[in-house]
Amino acid sequence: MILIAGPCVIESRENIFRIAESLRKYHEDPSIDFYFKASYDKANRTSLESYRGPGIQEGLKILGDVKKEFGYKLLTDVHETWQVNEAAHVVDVLQIPAFLCRQTDLLVAAAKTECVVNIKKGQFMNPLDMEYSALKVLETRGVKEATYEKSKEAGLWLTERGSSFGYGNLVVDMRSLVIMRRFAPVIFDATHAVQMPGGAGGKSSGKREFVAPLSRAAAAVGVDGFFFETHFDPDIALSDGPNMLRLDALEKVVSDIQKIQKALG
Repeated sequence: MILIAGPCVIESRENIFRIAESLRKYHEDPSIDFYFKASYDKANRTSLESYRGPGIQEGLKILGDVKKEFGYKLLTDVHETWQVNEAAHVVDVLQIPAFLCRQTDLLVAAAKTECVVNIKKGQFMNPLDMEYSALKVLETRGVKEATYEKSKEAGLWLTERGSSFGYGNLVVDMRSLVIMRRFAPVIFDATHAVQMPGGAGGKSSGKREFVAPLSRAAAAVGVDGFFFETHFDPDIALSDGPNMLRLDALEKVVSDIQKIQKALG
């Protein structure tokens, strides 16, 4: 299975390397296609006072050093078209943030690189409409039809991260995993799915105790991979701490997912 894991944002070189070292077991597991994730800039934070990251230059340098040290494949977000080519020289997967999943110029720019493109479904999106976002990437890459196999071959993933449910809450409709998997490989973002946007007064809150059960449910429904933001101490993390998993908790969640997948054959 695809496993994407790492901290929400690059807090410091020391923290990034500490987390990366703790994730080595997944990279060495032959049953896992592992990608290390971290953002150099969180451009859609709730407040101006929130920490965004070190910026693209320093952030990509740190990520490049992680790749050299550990041999990990890398995933990071891009928010504007000018960032795409610079990031593509370092990372293996360009991630389109959920709020930008319909941003045509950004999708086309990402599609023109050799990177895998991972589009996160917007919290406001009907999963059926994600086919049109997928086609913006596929058609740029010369593929005229969105099917699971063609998207997989073209290097396109879609990620479910929950849908807005009233104010300050998200809910995961497991039907969306089935719907989107008709036209692309699907990743389940288990940690953002338990986020509570704006729930902490100027920043997001979350309920990390629901990460494990939602992950097991997604594994039972059937997905191609999982996305977990993780940290050695989420309570002191500078971004998305309330919904991140502790590194030591991640191992049990991944083990449970693998058992479910094995049972389903």
